[in-house]
Amino acid sequence: MRPLRLDMAGFTVFRDQTTVDFTDADYFALVGPTGSGKSTVLDAICFALYGTVPRWGGARGIVNALAPSAAEARVRLVFESAGDRYVATRVVRRDGRGNVKTAGAGLQLMPAGFDVTKLDTGMDLADLGEALAGTPAEMEQAVLDAVGLPYEQFTSCVVLPQGQFADFLHAKPATRQQILVNLLGLHIYEDVQAKATDRSRAAEAKLSVVEQRLESLSDATDEAVAEAAGRLERMRELAGAVESAVPGLRSARQAESEAAGHRNAVDAELAALSSVRTPLGVSEATGAVTAAREAAGVAAQRVHEAEEAEEKVRGELAAAGDPGALRLALDRRTELQRLVEQEEWFAGKVQVAEVEHHDAAAAAEFAHGHHLGAQQLLEQAREQYREAQQQDQAAALREHLVAGHDCPVCEQRVDEVPPVPPGSAVEVAKVAGQVARAEADTAEKRWKERDAVARNVAHDLERKRGQYEHHLSRLAEVRAAVAVLPSAEALQQRLAEFGELQRKLESATAGVRAAREGHHQAQAVVKAAEDQQRTSWRTFDEARDGLARFVPPPADRDDLAGAWAALVAWARDEHGKRLGARSEAEAAVATARQATQRAHAAITGMFTDAGLAVPQAAPGADAESTLIRSAAVAAERAEAFWQRLVERRGQHRHAAEQRDGLQREGRVAKSLAGHLRANNFERWLLEEALDLLVDGASGIMRELTGGQYELMHDKGEFFVVDHHDAGLRRGVRTLSGGETFQASLALALALSEQLAGMSTTAASLESIVLDEGFGTLDATTLDVVAATLENLAARGDRMVGLVTHVQGLAERVPVRFEVHKDARTAHVERVGL
Repeated sequence: MRPLRLDMAGFTVFRDQTTVDFTDADYFALVGPTGSGKSTVLDAICFALYGTVPRWGGARGIVNALAPSAAEARVRLVFESAGDRYVATRVVRRDGRGNVKTAGAGLQLMPAGFDVTKLDTGMDLADLGEALAGTPAEMEQAVLDAVGLPYEQFTSCVVLPQGQFADFLHAKPATRQQILVNLLGLHIYEDVQAKATDRSRAAEAKLSVVEQRLESLSDATDEAVAEAAGRLERMRELAGAVESAVPGLRSARQAESEAAGHRNAVDAELAALSSVRTPLGVSEATGAVTAAREAAGVAAQRVHEAEEAEEKVRGELAAAGDPGALRLALDRRTELQRLVEQEEWFAGKVQVAEVEHHDAAAAAEFAHGHHLGAQQLLEQAREQYREAQQQDQAAALREHLVAGHDCPVCEQRVDEVPPVPPGSAVEVAKVAGQVARAEADTAEKRWKERDAVARNVAHDLERKRGQYEHHLSRLAEVRAAVAVLPSAEALQQRLAEFGELQRKLESATAGVRAAREGHHQAQAVVKAAEDQQRTSWRTFDEARDGLARFVPPPADRDDLAGAWAALVAWARDEHGKRLGARSEAEAAVATARQATQRAHAAITGMFTDAGLAVPQAAPGADAESTLIRSAAVAAERAEAFWQRLVERRGQHRHAAEQRDGLQREGRVAKSLAGHLRANNFERWLLEEALDLLVDGASGIMRELTGGQYELMHDKGEFFVVDHHDAGLRRGVRTLSGGETFQASLALALALSEQLAGMSTTAASLESIVLDEGFGTLDATTLDVVAATLENLAARGDRMVGLVTHVQGLAERVPVRFEVHKDARTAHVERVGL
């Protein structure tokens, strides 16, 4: 993989649109101050391809992709791999809740000869070529197919993160072994061994189930199948024989049934003729109907007489007048008497109220006069107080002075207010005024109380006068109305006569109800007698209709008792004639039953000979059908048993074959799992891989150091052989900074070539970028590192890049990308060829 162009916008420190053009940059350096964003350029390459960055600590660190306060970040990488050009694009956005997610991802295969500068025109993804992936999930496999390396291997041999360059060189043997397992993908053999173990265990588990199945099928032998086939043949013969013999049994049963039917018919005729008897009470039924009809006629006459008596009393009551008017006139007489009695009482009430009103008015007038006098005395006291104030102004002002305030006359501070002289005219007038005020207030209160009482008494007097006048008016109206009415004694006598007529009417009405109830009862008796007579004739008709097939004699419909006597005599004669036919029918039934028993015994013997129980028919079921069905069911069961044995014999054979296959599969899987144990096969494979890795790294190191150094290992530990010092072997932890860099670089390049040789995706390792802390090296070591990188770039088989802020090292690199940052964003500028 060789990067050609990188576009960033909103990615970490690169807020603005930034483009890094790697075209023709076979050996370049990213230079700039610490924190300017040099390593961020490599982060953008990793993010565009794999969606994460080594120093983010995983995919959850995607929030670090956004520049501060930016809502979107875009990264686009154009790279070349195995002769083809690709465009990888990723877009990250922050939603309204502050969550950062990948909003878009895509990988396109660019057409041959595509001009990369056209990307500056703002082309859409659809214009960049064939789409290989359009979602983050699709990007993982698409990038692996294009680059040939997963993320972990890419960051181990293409982009080497800062601080991890010499990890593999200085690692312990066990740690280095695990790194080789991860980088070379040797864990696949562990997976194969685990799957082989699982398959062996699964085969053993299945084998146990199959053996249990074989044990459960142990009865499915060839002998058992042959025995079942013989029984099937016997049951089929039984079914055929029963089916042939059943028609004879059915014919015998039919003949027996017909003979029994004839006998039963004769028995039914005899029973019908012997059951004809005259019912009890036939003679009394006719007389009861006549008596009931006569009683009903008498009851109807009584109803007519009671209704006439009631109608007569109603006429008398109508002629007696309106009782309501009489009662109203009597009420008027009573009201007049009550009003006359109340007239004197109302007059007394008015007189008492007039006296009370007079007394209250006089008291109020007296209180008012006293109030006016008190007011005059109060006014005189006020006048005297004003005169006293005029006579003694100083004493008057002294009353209003306050200690600590200024005097209103001299405007001097008053420290102490002098007392008012006791003989002062103002003091005397003031006391007299206070007494007059209290007396005036008391007189005013008394006057108001007496005035309120007088007004209440006046209101009560007016109310009682109104009541008395209303009473007199009503008394005059009632006297005028009563003047034209009869006397109270006459009214009471007429009401008494009317009450007597009302009682007579109630008695007549009760008589009508009683007569009608008697008539209804008599009609019910008539209906009951007639119903009984109809029931007797219906019973006779039913008995005669039951004997219609014997042609009974005609009946006299006017004589119920005679009709029954004639029918009973005729039935007795017919019964005697049929007693002989009954004996002949019983003998025929016995003969037919013997034939049926012989036919049934022949068929049941067939079942007994076949070793089967004789079938019993269910209540109401056809016996012949039961025999045929039982024989057919026995044949079907024998066939089903035979078929089940045949199927079980086939299952037994299949299970045996399955058992043999599982035994073979289990042995193979168990053997493979044993060969692939970690302390056997994988150890050998790792040793071979380490030998190849050290041989390759040693060759690269000789080339980089002009033949001075080569690399070797012994029991998992790395050593450097110095040919300029008589082949001295030195441990890698004794190497200088420059020598360590050369050895680590040789291992990284050899490891890259090993991964390329062992990768099934044919990874194209066309570049290597080192993000190392070159500033910690001394001048001599730095010179060695620079020479080593120049030799590596001179080989021409891959792009070489480094990240440094060491000016002396950067000046020796032909192409430099200077990175600097202002207050808003970082910038990249290409310097050199």
